Amino acid sequence: MQTSPKGSSGGLSSGQTTPAGQPPRKPRARKTVPGSHHHPGSASAQRQDRSSAAAKRMLRRLVQGETPPTQAMSIVERLAGSPYANPLVRTAGPDASARKTLDLALGLAETMFRYGAGALEVETAIIAVTAAFGLDSIEVDITNQSVLLNYSPKDQTPITVMRVVRSWTNNYAGLGLVHQLVTDIIDGGVSRAEASNRLNEIMHRPKPFPRWAVTFSTGAFAAAIVGFIGGGPLASLVAFVSTFLVSLLQRVLGRWRVPDFFTTAASGFLVTALAMLFWSMDVPISPGIVVAGGILLLLPTGRLVSAVQDAINGFPVTASGRFLSAFLTFGALVAGIAVALVVGALLGVPRLDVTQVVGSQYPFAVTLVLLAVALGTICVVEQSPMNLVLPTVLTGLAGFLVFQLSELVGVGPRLTPAVAAIFIGMLARMIALRMGAPQLIVAVPAVLFLFPGLSIFRAMYGLSIGSDDITVGAVGIFNALTIILAIAGGVVFGDNLARPLTRNLSGNDRRNRRR
Repeated sequence: MQTSPKGSSGGLSSGQTTPAGQPPRKPRARKTVPGSHHHPGSASAQRQDRSSAAAKRMLRRLVQGETPPTQAMSIVERLAGSPYANPLVRTAGPDASARKTLDLALGLAETMFRYGAGALEVETAIIAVTAAFGLDSIEVDITNQSVLLNYSPKDQTPITVMRVVRSWTNNYAGLGLVHQLVTDIIDGGVSRAEASNRLNEIMHRPKPFPRWAVTFSTGAFAAAIVGFIGGGPLASLVAFVSTFLVSLLQRVLGRWRVPDFFTTAASGFLVTALAMLFWSMDVPISPGIVVAGGILLLLPTGRLVSAVQDAINGFPVTASGRFLSAFLTFGALVAGIAVALVVGALLGVPRLDVTQVVGSQYPFAVTLVLLAVALGTICVVEQSPMNLVLPTVLTGLAGFLVFQLSELVGVGPRLTPAVAAIFIGMLARMIALRMGAPQLIVAVPAVLFLFPGLSIFRAMYGLSIGSDDITVGAVGIFNALTIILAIAGGVVFGDNLARPLTRNLSGNDRRNRRR
């Protein structure tokens, strides 16, 4: 080992050595970039250049997005924000028995529609189930009563299937079971054969409450809601009898295959005629309050909420069909009321003072109990799951407290029901998803007490009896429709507001479990 002297031509600094017999290495020439300066601060300049490039890339992603603007969105992305987000997607290639998967998805969609689900929930359930069973080339088209699925994998013959839903029934318990089945499928723990068997069991499972309990609950609901809005014990008794008879009438007309329009008109006529009859017999009741309690169950509450939800979520044709159906039901109801009022006037029934503003005749604690009874009985009528009856009652009571607070603040008679509906929609989503059910099951029964049944009766009385009150009646109908739509929109708005608060109740938990 030889040591190079200091300052030798080898260019080695002090302390550097070279192997014996080899000349010292020459320093390697560095490549220079025009315009660059190599000095002690060049490393920091390079770091600044890298930071600048990273900032440009970040800005480009923020402006352009992760994918080009013209690229088609994956249909699975429709599940974002829904209870079925982040499903377990199978990637084993095209399914050899895809038709069975499509039939299962159509069966689920038909059942959900029949039990009252909205179009968005049906669509997301179809997408999640087909993705979970390996079908990624799926298109879904929902139009009013029909569901169409198209499966077109690359280089294979496409398959198109369609199902039309022609009947509806009150079965929120069944809707909750279907929701749980879809959740189990996308978690990856249910095979297709097992899912088909479970769906068949749900469709043939008896409803949680027998028919006699539903009939009794309709009368109990009317009696409780009449006491809640200002009627006395006699008025509640008359409401119970009239609504009980309406339930029996609807059952008979249903067996005769009478269209829903005429069934609803006959029901509205019977409720109003009985109230006017007792009024003409000098029974101390307010016919308007009795009719208001009797027609709340006849209002298409669930259909209106679903129609508003479909319109907001991008299903205009389905929303139009449901709006038309709901307004036809509303028209049949007011027509039945109008006919009964005209017949009563022809028979000499004294005129009513429909301008009188009434309130509950009971203490506040008793009013809360009456509302709780009304909410519990409407859950029985809608065939809600038994484990959701108490949460629905508590949600409605909380919404009533928000309603009272809004009135004290001075929000106004038109916005106060909407504020309460927004709160109920938010709370219903959080409770329902935590208990494995869709938001609609809790929200629809909980908001029914907000609907302006008394305003509808007053408006129809003004339109039907006396030419002096026609303008007042027309304005009253418009105000009632405005409040009804505000309540339905408030439920949907509350559902959307609660989505950030319920992410951990569905999609994120599913994704974290898989990780």
